[in-house]
Amino acid sequence: MEKIKVAVNGYGTIGKRVVDAVRLQKDMELVGITGHSYNFRMEVAHDCKIPIYIFDGENDFEENGIKPAGSADDLFDEADIIVDCTPKKIGKENKEKYYIPKKKKAIFQGGEKPDIAQISFVAQCNYKEAIGKDYVRVVSCNTTGLCRALKVVDDLYGLGLVHATMIRRGADPGDIFHGPINAIVPVLELPSHHGPDVQTVLHNVNIFTTAMSVSTTLMHCHSIHAECKKTPNVKDLIEKLKHTTRIRMVRTSERVRSTAEIMELARDLSRSRGDMPELCLWEEAIGVSGKNLFYLQAVHQESIVVPENIDAIRAMMGFKDAEKSIEMTNKALNVK
Repeated sequence: MEKIKVAVNGYGTIGKRVVDAVRLQKDMELVGITGHSYNFRMEVAHDCKIPIYIFDGENDFEENGIKPAGSADDLFDEADIIVDCTPKKIGKENKEKYYIPKKKKAIFQGGEKPDIAQISFVAQCNYKEAIGKDYVRVVSCNTTGLCRALKVVDDLYGLGLVHATMIRRGADPGDIFHGPINAIVPVLELPSHHGPDVQTVLHNVNIFTTAMSVSTTLMHCHSIHAECKKTPNVKDLIEKLKHTTRIRMVRTSERVRSTAEIMELARDLSRSRGDMPELCLWEEAIGVSGKNLFYLQAVHQESIVVPENIDAIRAMMGFKDAEKSIEMTNKALNVK
């Protein structure tokens, strides 16, 4: 069987993780990445023998000892599918300039607007919708986290109105431009964009979201209140969540009481870059009042969408077995 030839456009927080994930898949071949200018990430990619293709006008690679493999045009021509991990709004420009003229399938990230793609995607929620599509958008880290757990709750009890508050990290760990902040910064837009984004994946969920940024770089936290159609049972829900792919139950009895300890757990599990691609829910922070369900969860913004990108590649290239794709991805990435 021929391997899927994958190009990754952008080698930042998500791009470098997608690159590593693609290289671990037995049915995929990384044909290369794009580079805009020389930096330490390009140096690391070069040391890992990853072919680097450059855009016109970039000439500082050879000055720093890196011989580009060719132009970005060459890379896109060689690939079967392109994973676009460029900053938000750039993906739309790339689609118009490169992907459409070259008739190339492309995956976009959650920073782009939903209309950039034919569907928005979370593997365990709507894999089948992505089969054979040309353009798919993997939703943001927060939306991915919301969808994973809400799908379980909806399947068990049915969902009425959902209210979720996102307590967002102020910046990524390596970001020197957006943090730290000595403030709590509310999103002064109601609902926040997360609720409408969830509805692009879970089409029938009635959800209203609010958000704020706080002075941390580690993870996002969500506080969820879901009105259910049937009375939830905490014990049964915990048992179901424990056996749901890409969800990890953590407990205060394990001394996992914070996002810092979740990230320490990820490091102790010898995860690449100390990542935690699973959505984490605290077992003791699930409660019920009548038909109202309450729970708290944590999202590692740097890695939660990486498995989704891998499954989106397979679906778009015609692999129809969602469960098998998720299993293959999880095994390669050592995901629960």
